[in-house]
Amino acid sequence: MAFNKKIVVTLGLLSVVVFGAMTSMTPSTPQDEGFKNLKVLPKNISNDNLHKVMEEWEHSLGVHCNFCHVRNEDTKKMDWANDAKPEKEMARDMYKMMNKINQKYFHAKKDSLGMIMQTGVNCNTCHRGTAHPEVTIPEGKGPGPGAMPMSPGNQPAPGGQPGPGGPAPDKKG
Repeated sequence: MAFNKKIVVTLGLLSVVVFGAMTSMTPSTPQDEGFKNLKVLPKNISNDNLHKVMEEWEHSLGVHCNFCHVRNEDTKKMDWANDAKPEKEMARDMYKMMNKINQKYFHAKKDSLGMIMQTGVNCNTCHRGTAHPEVTIPEGKGPGPGAMPMSPGNQPAPGGQPGPGGPAPDKKG
């Protein structure tokens, strides 16, 4: 049986290219192969998922990696595991708070890694691209619902807000 040399060479080259592509692809790196000091994210999170989470936080807060992470001046590289910056611990606390809110009020479920799949709130809900969102009251408005300012003597505050016992009864003669 005679083989066409062009077909054999083409298949050989194609095999080399496919083999090279397959060996150069690196699987997602689990925590034990490279990630250190993960305290709130799943230990078995993939490299791709970790980067997606970090990019979501970065965009939601309008910051860069160095907002939470420090640079090792000896190696001239980021020291991802270092907890020197308080912002990193605050991010962990905020992540835990967000998960609790989503589980309690939005009945969010977790995926196989233990990450929330559906959320009612996320970082951007409050931050909207700012690292330190400020609490503001709309102009011309007083305190929000449920807050009834009282004046001395348990009288209605300016603006006609009744005291805790409701409106004062009318005293008509």
